[in-house]
Amino acid sequence: PVFAPDAESGTGIPKSPSEARRSEAMEELEHTCPQPRLTLTAPAPFADERSCQCQAPHEKLTIAQARLGTPADRPVRVYADGIFDLFHSGHARALMQAKTLFPNSYLLVGVCSDDLTHKFKGFTVMNETERYEALRHCRYVDEVIRDAPWTLTPEFLEKHKIDFVAHDDIPYSSAGSDDVYKHIKEAGMFVPTQRTEGISTSDIITRIVRDYDVYARRNLQRGYTAKQLNVSFINEKKYRFQNQVDKMKEKVKNVEEKSKEFVYKVEEKSHDLIQKWEEKSREFIGNFLELFGPDGAWKQMFQERSGRMLQAFSPRQSPNSSPTRGRSPSRSPSPPWLINKASPPSSPKAASASLSSMSEGDEDEK
Repeated sequence: PVFAPDAESGTGIPKSPSEARRSEAMEELEHTCPQPRLTLTAPAPFADERSCQCQAPHEKLTIAQARLGTPADRPVRVYADGIFDLFHSGHARALMQAKTLFPNSYLLVGVCSDDLTHKFKGFTVMNETERYEALRHCRYVDEVIRDAPWTLTPEFLEKHKIDFVAHDDIPYSSAGSDDVYKHIKEAGMFVPTQRTEGISTSDIITRIVRDYDVYARRNLQRGYTAKQLNVSFINEKKYRFQNQVDKMKEKVKNVEEKSKEFVYKVEEKSHDLIQKWEEKSREFIGNFLELFGPDGAWKQMFQERSGRMLQAFSPRQSPNSSPTRGRSPSRSPSPPWLINKASPPSSPKAASASLSSMSEGDEDEK
């Protein structure tokens, strides 16, 4: 008999010959599981278009075995599900963690339909088709399962040959259960991921509701009708009036900016003009001082001209070598108008005496 190892006791239990032959035949089969996407030139396929038809035994793996790595033809099939409404970076980061849990992972993403979501959670912004397409174009997704179940059943796990389920570790209470992943955790198939703080679908919807007037005004301005936005007649008029006020504010703001720019240019030019005027004035003052200053060229020129005039009015003395005609050597040839110039006559009589002496002298020379 052929013995198969007992997982609990470690001892072998006998197998029938038919079971042994079936086991050997199954071991000879090769895995034909779909491989992870290597290129991103096309969206991820849907599960009903590319289901796993592998006939090889899909043995159960432990988390430790999966982290050590599996053969290339036997990727670890990881499943992540959700609503994925208003697909955002928090969703993408969760899927990235699920994809990189193991060295060789094939990520299947289940998206719940509108009927299930509206029944157990509430109304969505995006319909199911839009949510399917959003997941197909995420780089970490290898396959999308449409109309995924709200609670995972053994039949669903077996059908898609799911090894592990990835989700954040916070208990998810829904559909009358405190935690819809409780049985998955008990089976050792649950692998936790971390939530991204600061971003969620509820946060985005809260922002839209908080700023509803802003978005309604913007969409009215872009051409949407009040009926499409579910806006009343009075609110429509109010929003359109506010849009007109905003346009006027924008125009005033543009005018203010242009006027500020003009004033700045004028100030800049006036500053340049003042600077040039100061330079020219300094140059003018310097030139003026060079001409009319204490030591300027005008003073020197005036002194030179005054000296020339004095020389013109006062003839030069005759040279010492000139002959004297009957004049005593001791007598200096001074002009008659310079005689007694230093000491003017003190009285009319003295003046007449000097004139008589000058006439006598002239007669002597004659």
